[in-house]
Amino acid sequence: MTDGEGEGGGLAVDATIRRGGFALTIALKVPPGQVLGLLGPNGAGKTTLLRALAGLTPVAEGRITLGGQVLDDATAGTFVDATRRPTGYLFQDYRLFPHLSVAENVAFSPRARGLGKAAARSAARHWLGRLGLTGLAGRKPAELSGGQAQRVALARALAGEPTLLLLDEPLAALDARTRLDVQSELRQHLADFSGPCVLVTHDPLEALVLADRLVVLEDGRIVQDGTPAQVARQPATEYVAKLVGLNLYPGRADGDAVALSAGGSFVVPDHGQHGEVLVAVRPSAVVVSGEAPHATSARNVWPAVVTGLTMLADRVRLDLDGKPSALADVTAAAVTELSLAPGSQVWLSVKATDLEVYNRDHSG
Repeated sequence: MTDGEGEGGGLAVDATIRRGGFALTIALKVPPGQVLGLLGPNGAGKTTLLRALAGLTPVAEGRITLGGQVLDDATAGTFVDATRRPTGYLFQDYRLFPHLSVAENVAFSPRARGLGKAAARSAARHWLGRLGLTGLAGRKPAELSGGQAQRVALARALAGEPTLLLLDEPLAALDARTRLDVQSELRQHLADFSGPCVLVTHDPLEALVLADRLVVLEDGRIVQDGTPAQVARQPATEYVAKLVGLNLYPGRADGDAVALSAGGSFVVPDHGQHGEVLVAVRPSAVVVSGEAPHATSARNVWPAVVTGLTMLADRVRLDLDGKPSALADVTAAAVTELSLAPGSQVWLSVKATDLEVYNRDHSG
C-alpha cells in the first residue's frame, strides 16, 4: 500500500454488489496512478464491479469512495449517479455515437461534465492532439479503423478529466496485429494518467503488459492479489495457472517431499515447508522421453500417456495423463523423433529446482 491509498486519495471499495442471483463481495484499494488489472472467468464479477464503480449498479452493502468522496454507501443511503461521477469509461465496443464526428464524440464527455460548448471543443482539440487524432476530427466513426476508433474512445473518456478511469476489454475488438500496436500506445497513456485505473481483460499478456497490479476474481470473490510477476510465478488457483500457462498441483509438504492431492509426489527443494502447499511448474520444464531415463539430474520421474497434442506458435503442447497429469511443451522435431500421438506411452521428468513451492493460501 502507498500513501495515496484509502479514503484520502485513490479508490476504496468494501462492498457487496448484487445482480440478479449473483453476489460480488469485494474489498480493495487502488492508489492514484496505479493500473489495476482485473482478471477472472466469465461470471466472476468483473463487469459487475465496473458497473458499480461507474454508478450503473448501486451496492447492496458497504461503500465506495474515490479521493475521499463517498460515491455509494448502502447504509447512509448515499448514491452519486453515473452522470455526476468523475469517471471515464472505455467500453469494449467503444460505443461511439455514429451520427457525431470524431471531434463531437470527444467533446461529448466534457459537455456531460458541465463544460460549455467552447470549453468542450477546446478540451476535445487537446485530447485529439495528445492521441494523434487531429487529422481525423471531421470523420464519422464508420470511417475509422479499429485502432483509430479505440483511440477516439480513449480520448473521449479522458476529455472529461476523470478522477477514475475504467477500461472494459479495451483491445478485444481489435485484430491481433493492431492490438500489439495499440497496446503499446495505451500503456503510455495509462502511465500518464494520474488517477486510479481499473482494467478488465481476459488476455493474460495484456494484463501483464498494461497493469501494475493484478486482482483475480472467481465466483464473486478475490482469489489472488499481487504484482503481475507474483501472479504469473505463483498462481493461487487452477484458473490462474491455466491463464499464465503453468501446471499447478495442490499437495502436502514435509521437508523436501510433497504428496500431491491427486496422486503422485514430488521431491522439491527443502525450504522447511510443512502443510498445505501449491507446486507450480512450467510446461517447458517437463522433459518428455520415450523410455525411462537412466542417467538424469531430475529427481522426479514418472510414466504418463499422451492424451492430446496442440500446435502452438513455436512448439507443441502435450496433454499427459499420469500421476500427476501434466502439460509439457516440446519441439515439432521431438514429436517426430518420439513418434508422439494420442495413446503414446512416455516418461516425464522434472528437476526439483524447476518446481515453485509456496503456501496454499498464498495470494501474491
